[in-house]
Amino acid sequence: MGPTSRALRALILLAGFYLLGVVLLAALAGVDAAAFAWLPVSVSGKLAIVSLLLAIPVVRGMFMIRRPKEDPPSGLRVGEADEPRLWALVRELAQASGTRAPDEIVLTADVNAAVGEHPRLLGLLPGPRRLLLGVPLLTGLSEAQLRAVLAHEYGHFTGGDTRLSALVVRGRTQIGRTIEQFHTKADAKRDKERARQEEADAKRLAKGKKARGTDVSGTGATYRAMARVYTWYGNLYLRASLSTARDQEFAADLAAARIAGRDAAASALREIPALDSAHGFYLDAYATLGVPAGLLPPRGEFFGGFGRLLSARELQLAEARAELRTEPASPYDSHPPIAERVRRIEALPADGRTDEAKGAAIDVLTDPARTLAALEDATLSDEAGALRRADGWQELLDAAMAERLTGLDTPLHRALAMHTKARPTLGRLLTVIDDGQVWRMARRLPLSDEAVAAKGRAFREFARPPLHSLLTTMVLAELSAQSLLTWEFSWAEAAVVRLPGDSGGALDAAVEAALADHPDTGPLRALLPPTVATV
Repeated sequence: MGPTSRALRALILLAGFYLLGVVLLAALAGVDAAAFAWLPVSVSGKLAIVSLLLAIPVVRGMFMIRRPKEDPPSGLRVGEADEPRLWALVRELAQASGTRAPDEIVLTADVNAAVGEHPRLLGLLPGPRRLLLGVPLLTGLSEAQLRAVLAHEYGHFTGGDTRLSALVVRGRTQIGRTIEQFHTKADAKRDKERARQEEADAKRLAKGKKARGTDVSGTGATYRAMARVYTWYGNLYLRASLSTARDQEFAADLAAARIAGRDAAASALREIPALDSAHGFYLDAYATLGVPAGLLPPRGEFFGGFGRLLSARELQLAEARAELRTEPASPYDSHPPIAERVRRIEALPADGRTDEAKGAAIDVLTDPARTLAALEDATLSDEAGALRRADGWQELLDAAMAERLTGLDTPLHRALAMHTKARPTLGRLLTVIDDGQVWRMARRLPLSDEAVAAKGRAFREFARPPLHSLLTTMVLAELSAQSLLTWEFSWAEAAVVRLPGDSGGALDAAVEAALADHPDTGPLRALLPPTVATV
């Protein structure tokens, strides 16, 4: 479907919204005319009032709703003087695409790239253009893949997609707000009726009569019926407009393959979902690890550490690249499945451009470290910016784990407190184990239905894994409180905890011995200071 056809579809979809409003107004007018002709004036007058109330949201939806004002994007605006190499690349690819370069580049903290245009007259006239470019993409992509990503975005410019979005967005906005108005009026009428019934019940109770209760199930039904009509058209509108959007994505992919090369375009599509998953993990497990302890990574490292994680976990990334989504995320996903997009690109003839632009995309920035630090200032919240910066990742890990283990209240603590009727301590738990009462206490833990129903050895087998994990955590919390733990930071795997004098594996073996069918707490007590191992 070419730009002209897509523009015609967008206009038809928007016109359909107005046509629906006209049909509904005509239907209401027809009902009123028939009522005045065949029904008593008292009845027809009431119907006319109802029709007027129903017509108000329809008219407002057609003529009184403007496109909502967009918030400025969160990110770092960079001019040509700030990033000359990036701007040169952007202009080069715009020229190769046969379109106008963006007027503004904003570096963002997302694993994404997007273009936008603010046209006039519902997209009939061009307007200022903006390129949003995620720094995590620059961190994880090669320059060839970056060129493919930018060429794809320019494909939306050449196809007129960014201007047509004004028409599509206006239709979505008007439909959504019209539906919202009907539901708001229905809710208001329901609440008013409920209040009236509750007041009537209060008066009945005051007179010694039985309350009738409230029933508002049918109140506002007419408004909700009107909302369902617009919801039906809204679903049709979304499916039709998103079908167009998916066609636009395929067309932009072909532009990327033509300008940047088939292999670069396909590999970029494989890489982006893997980067997105890795970045989410990085933010949770590394960048924000110290927030509960009031710490952030060293300046520039909040985003800068992502590159080191990618280098250390290349094997996991390779596995993620091979697992492409084969279905849309939802019926309303504007992008086709990644697997289908990659299949179409890889089916194109080889173009011999495999060895082009092998460098890292991050190198297009003049000073990556400076840019990463500036991006923190531009995107982190004021609350996050006020946190203290750790001197290094090891300090961040130590503080975060100490905070996590301080004042720990696990199901094991609660079960032990109920069993002993005393403050839960590790020393008391070891005594419970020595007394042979640990499995009776374990019945107080939140367990699976199978574990609850089991008895004897079967119960112990079900309960042992969660109890092993909880006991290990309790030991670590007690040792952390005594400042006896050390943590080994790693980009390649989870942090490893070390106990004093432990050459590796001693804690796990000691916990297993304590929870064996014939328990022995000796190995565990040997790892603990006397003050911890006693009640």
